[in-house]
Amino acid sequence: MPDEHRLEEQFLSQEAERRISEKLDDAEKIEIDVQTDLLKIVQGQADGVSVSGQGLVIQEDIRVQEIKLQTESISINPLSALFGQIELNEPVNAIARIILTEADMNRALASDFVSSQMQNFDLDVDGKIVSFEAQKIEIFLPGDGKIECRGRVLLKEKGNTRILGYTAIARPRTHSQPAMLEAFNCTEGGGISIEVVTALMHKVKELMNIPYFKWEDMVFHIKDIKVETGSLVLLVETQMKQIPSSEISSP
Repeated sequence: MPDEHRLEEQFLSQEAERRISEKLDDAEKIEIDVQTDLLKIVQGQADGVSVSGQGLVIQEDIRVQEIKLQTESISINPLSALFGQIELNEPVNAIARIILTEADMNRALASDFVSSQMQNFDLDVDGKIVSFEAQKIEIFLPGDGKIECRGRVLLKEKGNTRILGYTAIARPRTHSQPAMLEAFNCTEGGGISIEVVTALMHKVKELMNIPYFKWEDMVFHIKDIKVETGSLVLLVETQMKQIPSSEISSP
């Protein structure tokens, strides 16, 4: 942390680092910079908060290779701030750059936490319901802007239940192009009808174009996605009702 920072900035930043580190299962590196001064603290204000971290592990199996986050100016609880805890009086907007590795994404997909959050879905195919229940998903990032997904689902159709294996190759939505599905192949289970494929493609398009995601009291809007060999780089806008140190819960 630069020597020219005021003592109150150093105190708040170091205390915030300590509190967040306690909430994480592991962290290779984490740095927090609270941009404020004593007068602004007393007035319940701060110019912003920046967070830089590497190898952050949440919920045992949820790992982020790298994150850089910067908030806009914030309104804080002055009494709490004087004791080293940043509590927001109003929601704050922030922008973050997040890097996820292929290995970490698959570790997360196999975790109990993510499995419990995954939604099964039903399709209306010519007035009849076809249900998909995810069994296994693996992500591969070969480069060239592509995401390859291999998995198995439990398919319930016309009173029958069977396992369906598949591979899919997609290009995610970016600021300059829409989401695109380049290939979809059935690898197990005898395939699916054209009618189901058509309904499934509509569902995939809907999921790939979701404008935002919610997690607890945080809303994420993905502005851009860059797929590199072995890693995914996300540019995310988020609105937080509290600084993440209050939002990350231990398992």
